[in-house]
Amino acid sequence: MREKHKVELSVIVPAYRQARTIEASIRKLKETLDMTRYTYEIVVVVDGIGDKTYQHAKRAMSSKVRVVGYANNKGKGYALRYGMARSAGDIIAFIDSGTDLDPKGLQMLLAHFDWYNADIIVGSKWHPVSIVTYPWWRIILSKGYGLLVRMLFRVRVSDTQLGMKCFRRRVLKDVLPRLLVKKFACDIEMLAVAKRLGYGRIYEAPVVLNWDRENSSISRNIYPAIWDTFVDTLAVFYRLYIVKYYDNASKRRWQYDPDLDFRVNIG
Repeated sequence: MREKHKVELSVIVPAYRQARTIEASIRKLKETLDMTRYTYEIVVVVDGIGDKTYQHAKRAMSSKVRVVGYANNKGKGYALRYGMARSAGDIIAFIDSGTDLDPKGLQMLLAHFDWYNADIIVGSKWHPVSIVTYPWWRIILSKGYGLLVRMLFRVRVSDTQLGMKCFRRRVLKDVLPRLLVKKFACDIEMLAVAKRLGYGRIYEAPVVLNWDRENSSISRNIYPAIWDTFVDTLAVFYRLYIVKYYDNASKRRWQYDPDLDFRVNIG
């Protein structure tokens, strides 16, 4: 187990096939975090070393930026948990690695985190003061999925899928060992399980988003991703309410992966 250093904020950046933009994205994120009051670290997780994303990300390494990864692509949910297990912050955030989201939005999330004394802050495209450039068909998909989520899980947020969120460390320490989803429905699994465990202080914050089809982290293979997200969402509902897999009484059934063990890696 690596020696831990004291930081207040860890920001996880899952990256897959972002060789062209990852170095600039990391440097822009670091500039943003340098303007905050937090001591911080950035943990970039390369989700499958199949192109030059890993090499380009390492060009931005510093005392505050670490780059980790593994050989085969395993999905956004796996990458997030892998990075979280290697983080040290009291607040653990994540942001997608594409060029869509302005990392300055993290400052707004952190301000809301303090203001509300929150368990979780969710960046939302549909917050009244968000600035969003988004195609009409994605608006329909996003709002339709948001309606489904509210019906199934009664999570009172308008946008569960945007790739920018902040969590209190103690929430993740309780939630992460129970999770199963490795791909795109990981966000709703985290939120639904957290709410189930009593972490109800979940609030939204505004973001700036300019959808970039070419460099978006979520633009590739969109139709399979939609189907996989839908199926995984129904699976989360089944595990949460029907078989109660996430409850403490089912602890013996939770799947253990030492690479994702939050407790072992950061205590």
